[in-house]
Amino acid sequence: MRIAKALFSLAIVADTALASSWFSNPPYSKWHETELERWLSDHDVAYPSAADRAQLEKLVQKNWDTYVVSPYQSWDAAKLNEYLKQKGIETKDSAASSKDALVSQVQGIWYESEDKAQTAWTRVRDWILDTWTDSQLKAFCDHHGIPVPQPRKRDTLLEKARIGYETVAQKAGETLSYPGDWLYESWSDSDLKEWLDTNGFPAPQPTTRDKLIASVRRNSRLAYLKLQEQAATAQDSAQKAYDSVSEKLIDSWTESQLKEFCDKNSIPVPQGTRLNQLRALVRKHRAELYGDTVAGTAASAYGAATSNIGSNAAKATDAASDAAQAAFDKAINAWSETRLKAYLDARGIPVPQASKADELRALVRKHAHKAASGWTVWTYDDWTYDNLKNYLASSGDAAAKKASEKAGATREELVEAAQAAYASASSAGGSSYASVTSYLASATDSAKANAFETWSESELKSYLDSYGIPVPQGSTLNELRALARRQYTYFKYGTSTPTETIFAKIGENVKGGWDWVMSQLNIGADAAKKKANDASKKVHKEL
Repeated sequence: MRIAKALFSLAIVADTALASSWFSNPPYSKWHETELERWLSDHDVAYPSAADRAQLEKLVQKNWDTYVVSPYQSWDAAKLNEYLKQKGIETKDSAASSKDALVSQVQGIWYESEDKAQTAWTRVRDWILDTWTDSQLKAFCDHHGIPVPQPRKRDTLLEKARIGYETVAQKAGETLSYPGDWLYESWSDSDLKEWLDTNGFPAPQPTTRDKLIASVRRNSRLAYLKLQEQAATAQDSAQKAYDSVSEKLIDSWTESQLKEFCDKNSIPVPQGTRLNQLRALVRKHRAELYGDTVAGTAASAYGAATSNIGSNAAKATDAASDAAQAAFDKAINAWSETRLKAYLDARGIPVPQASKADELRALVRKHAHKAASGWTVWTYDDWTYDNLKNYLASSGDAAAKKASEKAGATREELVEAAQAAYASASSAGGSSYASVTSYLASATDSAKANAFETWSESELKSYLDSYGIPVPQGSTLNELRALARRQYTYFKYGTSTPTETIFAKIGENVKGGWDWVMSQLNIGADAAKKKANDASKKVHKEL
């Protein structure tokens, strides 16, 4: 008993020591001061310009769990429900569920434990490159002179890029635990925006290259975890498909065929073994018999050398991106010339004089992954009636203020007044423009995201008319809102259709991408079936 107590006490001490090591030596405790500042900036955590390293680390510590270990703690009920739904969990009476209850559910099925999250940030290079496409990996290696043998397969590219990761950082005199912009030197702004679109993260609006890089860097871990989960799910499905095929094959064999097969493969069969026992024996050794547990098949389809995410997973992502692009193309095919020009204007793309609609659409497609670069006159067209009135009243523009005080003013009239006030302030510059942009920056995303919920039927129809979108006969108010929200999202984000959650699905319709994944599973099942049938024919031939 004393020995047991002593061992139990030692176990407690060991557990306590292990736990305390995380609190006393978290990953960021070894970060350079610039890395601490970069992490805080990426996560929009304000810090004093004169802060010393101790102050910076304390700020990171205060916010670490919120953004790294359990980011869902800060989500609202809608985001929590969205995540649970994507995990196949339907929450009962979700509207009435308390946030604490939803957080508890999400915590139980979160991607990784606290220990894994902490460990991941001690070896960033082991996973941060895994969500890159083959072309991005090639560009990184070429840009930094990292030799990659031909043929340039994904597993080789990943291996060489990981090896070169540290060398590149050291050569540039840069830190590597929380990498700087040097990691994305070979990426264009469109590459950055496309990565966010593909992985379901809304691009910052308005944006700059620094903001795009910060968003990619900040979300890289979650993108990696999502892709790993998808790969694991695909591998599990492939294994089940293989098991189903081999089960049916074994069930179809006669007792003599099973015994002969065991004999040919040196599997000892005890005397008196019954048919069902014989089948169970064959099943036990089937992986060895067929030379494949489908781990290899699934790995080749969904996993690269050390990451389990291979070139075919990249193809699935590409297919999903293609589906998103196709949905975007379909949407803009119905847009009016005014909207097409506005899309380009919001991104600073010059529009040639006398451009035809088809030429405008071609330009829009070309810049589908370009983020809006700043505020424009089109910033206001999704605002609520009340937001518009408040803006006009506080804009400092006499005409705008007059419009806000007009009794019975329509939403369209308020939008026109807001656009005119913006154009005037933009031309004047100075304090007038600073005042306008300050108000825009302070306008809450949630207010704009829920704008369509308060719109009347006539306002929704008018908004859709500005895009040239015909309203189907008999459309309900909710259907009109959905149609308006779809156009607004494409106009604001391009090919991405985020649902104000970091787990947004790729584009509006990922059917093309998912069909590709399912086809790979079918290929895996067909391969397993062929292998099993070949084995069966061999046995029959030898009998």
